[in-house]
Amino acid sequence: MTYIYIAFVDTPGFFARLIRIFLKQRYVHVALSADQWLSECYSVGRRNPAVPIFAGFEKEDKYSILHTFPGAYYRVCRLSCTGEQKRKIMEKLREDYERRYRIHYAVLALPFLVLNIPFYVRNQYTCSSYLAKALKEQGINIADKHFSLVTPKDFYEYEPMEVVFEGKLSRLVADDEAAWREGPVSHWLEGVSVYE
Repeated sequence: MTYIYIAFVDTPGFFARLIRIFLKQRYVHVALSADQWLSECYSVGRRNPAVPIFAGFEKEDKYSILHTFPGAYYRVCRLSCTGEQKRKIMEKLREDYERRYRIHYAVLALPFLVLNIPFYVRNQYTCSSYLAKALKEQGINIADKHFSLVTPKDFYEYEPMEVVFEGKLSRLVADDEAAWREGPVSHWLEGVSVYE
C-alpha cells in the first residue's frame, strides 16, 4: 500500500467566499498530490493564482500560491491506495496536464450543483468533480453520486482520509524546506517512491 494526498485549500477572494457560502465549509478547493509536501500537485482551478477569471487544469505551485495568498490555510490528508492505483492516477494527471488547455472550469455547472442536478459538459469540471472522476476510474469512490455533484465537502467527509497537516501554507513550505535540509534523500524518496 501507498498513499495519495488530498489538499484542502482555504484562500481569500470573492469567488471563494461565494462558494464557501453555498457549501457552508471552510475549504472550497481540493487538489491531488503525489506527496504530502505538494511538490507534484494538480487541480482544476486558477491558471494563475492572482487571476480568478482564467481557470482550468493546472499543476499547482505552492510558492506562487503563497506569494499571492500569504494567509492561505491548508489541510493535507493522505488516502491509502495500491501502488498500481497511484501509478494510474498520476499517469492520468500528467497526461491531462499535457493537454491542460483543453480542460476548463465548469462555471455553468455551479447552479446545477446547488440544485443537486447532475450536469456535465465534456472536458469541463469543478476541482472536486475532476478529482472524484479520476479517483473513481481507479476504484476509489469518494461519494455515491454523479461525479459532477461531488464537492470539496464530500472529500472532507470521506472517512478513510487521514490528516497529515493542517495550518498555514507558509508553515507547510517551511516544514518542507526544513525536512529537506535534515535529510534530502529520504525526504525526496517520500514523495517519489510512490509505486511500491
